[in-house]
Amino acid sequence: MFVDKAKIKIKAGNGGDGKVTFHREKYVAAGGPDGGDGGKGGNIIFQVDENLATLADFKYKRKYTSPNGANGEPRRRNGKSGEDLIIRVPRGTIIREVESGAVMADMATEKPFVAAKGGRGGWGNSHFATPTRQAPRFAKSGTPGEEWEVELELKLMADVGLLGFPNVGKSTLISVVSEAKPIIADYHFTTITPVLGVVYIGEGQSFVMADIPGIIEGAGEGVGLGHEFLRHVERCRMLVHILDVAGSEGRDPVEDFETINAELKTFDPELAERPQIVVANKTDLATPEQIERLRDYITGKGYAFYTMCAPIAEGTAELVNVIAAKLQTLPPVIKFEAEEIPLAFFDKQKDAGFTLTVHEGVYVVESEWLLKILQKTDMDDYESLQFFQRALVSNGIIDALVEKGITEGDTVSIYDFEFDYVP
Repeated sequence: MFVDKAKIKIKAGNGGDGKVTFHREKYVAAGGPDGGDGGKGGNIIFQVDENLATLADFKYKRKYTSPNGANGEPRRRNGKSGEDLIIRVPRGTIIREVESGAVMADMATEKPFVAAKGGRGGWGNSHFATPTRQAPRFAKSGTPGEEWEVELELKLMADVGLLGFPNVGKSTLISVVSEAKPIIADYHFTTITPVLGVVYIGEGQSFVMADIPGIIEGAGEGVGLGHEFLRHVERCRMLVHILDVAGSEGRDPVEDFETINAELKTFDPELAERPQIVVANKTDLATPEQIERLRDYITGKGYAFYTMCAPIAEGTAELVNVIAAKLQTLPPVIKFEAEEIPLAFFDKQKDAGFTLTVHEGVYVVESEWLLKILQKTDMDDYESLQFFQRALVSNGIIDALVEKGITEGDTVSIYDFEFDYVP
């Protein structure tokens, strides 16, 4: 089963809580606070697996959670960190945050991607000892791990995409020039999933060709199977448009050419501008007049034109060499750049509220939406810090601190970020 889109929820582990304990030892009076810190929660990490070709593994399992960090222990012993959870995906998978639509990562290389960071462990009470607070009886809770709903979308990593109506010979071509073994039959929609084949030119030279199935009139607007697979053309460096020059299916190859290109433009205007060569197949069934008519039309449109008879490999070697030469002049396979989720996106979640507690003069503020802003805030960047400060004011946190009786110089603690209050 070929699955190229999936939506899942990921939740990194929470950080363990800090411990409140005091040192107890014979002959040692007032040993002082010795509570350890909580362990870090496990991350959620995406990793490319070359043995995977679809997203079928995500059809039934929709939620992935990594372990929490352990709580701190006495004698300043820190809790054990939670193990990272590795999620394996096929090469070419795009990871998007659902609500904002931002691209989090393009899994085009072997480099792992940390999609959700585990929460930091909370501080034990030993951290809070000061000359004036020698026996703190409080510790910090661990921070929650990041949580996202993400959409996975597979866009095949191919250099060349084969275009054309059903039964024009795309599968036959890829079976002749590569080791791919698509099902080939004398009826429409034999190929119902994209097929990749590696075409070897010589030692150290090769390229990847993709047979994109099911593109018919209306595919760009969701008709037939084609709209499900047009996304796999997006990465291709060039397109090879195959036409049935003999019109053996009762269609006009000129009309086929215009129809497919119109579908590309409807789906994504940039695709219609992608380098494209045109190949007339089934020359054994065509008359010289049919071939010349199509040649004149295609070259008149400014496209390179070639002929072949794929089942007997006539003209396929020349075509492979032409494609290889053209690829040498083109940029590498397209990769999608990661996008920052705007801080303002998290500010929309402020209706979730916040909690404010006071522990021995320390004002502790907690809120999941505020944590997400804090995690994305660069304290060394002036604009980022200004946004964080505005969030504290606009969402009523500063007013709540004043109502609680905060005075200048008191400590405000927001998870693992602390600052002295200045009115």
